[in-house]
Amino acid sequence: MQRRFKTFALPIALVTLVLLSGCLAPLQSGGGTNAAQQAADAQSRTITVSGNGEVKAESDLAVLSVAVTATASSADEARAQVADRSETMRQALREAGVADDAVTTSHFRVRAQYNHNGKERNVTGYEAVHTYSIEVSPDRAGEVLDVAVGNGANEVQHVSFTLSEEARADLRNDALNAAMDSARTDADTLASAANLSITGVQSVSTSGGYHPVEPRMEYDTPAANSGTSFEPGPVTVSATVTVTYEAV
Repeated sequence: MQRRFKTFALPIALVTLVLLSGCLAPLQSGGGTNAAQQAADAQSRTITVSGNGEVKAESDLAVLSVAVTATASSADEARAQVADRSETMRQALREAGVADDAVTTSHFRVRAQYNHNGKERNVTGYEAVHTYSIEVSPDRAGEVLDVAVGNGANEVQHVSFTLSEEARADLRNDALNAAMDSARTDADTLASAANLSITGVQSVSTSGGYHPVEPRMEYDTPAANSGTSFEPGPVTVSATVTVTYEAV
């Protein structure tokens, strides 16, 4: 079960009070004209504020990026070695309960390797690399990483602790609500200081995102009977809104 942390509302800055009055216009005679001008002035008053909201929660998804690499005297041999080791790794992951659709290719290449002696460049061999993305629950990240490394993967590029699309959408809504609350609080304060009252919302825009936890690491062959473990921190989902309120 996903545990949520406290929602933070962080009021920010850009606050603008626009009073588009006709104070520089020539004096007009006639009560009707003055009343119309005052009504137009009242309708033109706006207060623009920005508000931030943040929600923190435990990750519900771990993404492991591992690579199977090989070097050989020919491109085809390097490719074949990577293919064999990759199948060994995939089978081991299946036996560990990792579904096939949780393991996807993120990068593949075969390229020549050269030495650079003087002005000549000579081919010394070929390198093949097949990089995989493996999605598992956070509590299985270390276990599954060890299975991959112990069965063909010889490079760990990174490990990310993040949120599933559904969890991210829910938390984003919470962050937006917090940001709107923050913006309204600032707008009410400014309106009160200017002897105005908020009457409605003229426009709203938003931005923001989420921040996965990505502990980067270099993997060394573990000692016998030891295993990899992680202690990820919370994932932060944030939102920023800019709201223009109507005021009288």
